[in-house]
Formats: sequence, structure tokens, C-alpha cells
Amino acid sequence: MDSAPGSFLQPDSFPTPFPFVLVLLRRMADHQPGLVEDALRELGFGRAVMREANRRWQAMQRSPRRRSAVARYRSVLGPPESTSARRIGDLTSEALSWSLPLWPDLRFEVLTAPNGAVWNEWLVRAPGAPGPRLRTAADLVPWSCTVDEVARAFAPARPMEGSAPTRWRLAFDAPEAENGELRHYVAEFTWGLLQRVENVRPASPTA
Repeated sequence: MDSAPGSFLQPDSFPTPFPFVLVLLRRMADHQPGLVEDALRELGFGRAVMREANRRWQAMQRSPRRRSAVARYRSVLGPPESTSARRIGDLTSEALSWSLPLWPDLRFEVLTAPNGAVWNEWLVRAPGAPGPRLRTAADLVPWSCTVDEVARAFAPARPMEGSAPTRWRLAFDAPEAENGELRHYVAEFTWGLLQRVENVRPASPTA
């Protein structure tokens, strides 16, 4: 579909969910180009269309007439599949979620502060969908799990600053599948989905 991006990319809006999926994939391509290529083939799009979708999304974000972040997501994805109140600490946030092509067991979730500002936007497990069984480091397969799933499986995990606004990092200890040796890892996520895991060192004996 590289030859006809205008069939779904309009000047001021994204009329289907597919272009936003391409925006997510564009960021993930930095760490998992092979998986992204497979996903593009499955969706029937090429890299040129992915780059164009990302360019238009960035233009929407930088436009002097830009909408609020929630309004942009609504214009791209349509009405949310679900909306609910979410208590986080002393604040009550609104959680909006959308289903997307490519990841039927996940939802794209946007959390808004009481003043309407978006403070988190990422992929999470869909309600009722079974998550992966995360017991050892070998279970940490790219694109198989989300930030919160890894944090729960290998608690206590320590959040670390990501390399971009759409990226998260977690530091944690996990056993190796072969011998059960506990080692220290750092996992990197893009849009909340696991991209890669680095084996940093053996875990501290006091950990």
C-alpha cells in the first residue's frame, strides 16, 4: 500500500485505527525492526506508509491549532471502548481505552488527570484476556508482556527513566530458566510493550 497512502491518511485526521497502529510501530522499530516488518506485512502496509503516518501524528502534536491530547486520540481512534474512574494515590483519574488491530489481547489506555491533562498513554492487557506466565527471564519475550505485568511478576521492580517520552525501563531480579540463578535485568518498553531485556549482572546476595 505504499503507493496510495492518501487512501487512509487525510490532511487533518486519521479516519481508521490503522494509522495510529503504524505510529506505535514506528517507535518500536528502533528496537525490534524484524517484528515491525512482520507486523507491517500482516497489516498490508509498508515502511513508507508507516513513516508518513508518524509524520502526520507528529504534525498534529506540534500544530499551533492542536487539540488537547485526549481530543487528538478521540479524533484518531474514535469513541473509547471503555471509560472508567481509576484511583491512583490520592487522585482519581479517568482511564480511556481502545482496541487496536494487531494486538487483540491488548488495549491502548490513556489516563487523564483531574484537570483533563494526559499523564500516561500505553498498551495494557485487555480485561479478561489471559496474560503470559512470567516465571523466569526466558519468559520475557519481546511484545509478549506489558510494563505492569513484568513489574508484578518480578516485584519489587524499580522504574527507571526511559530514553524517550513513550519509553519506560524497569530494573528487577529474575531467575534464569536453566539453573534458577537470580540475576539483575533491565527491561525496556515502548508504548508499554516489552521490547528488549538486558542481563546486567548477578543479583546482589542481599537483594
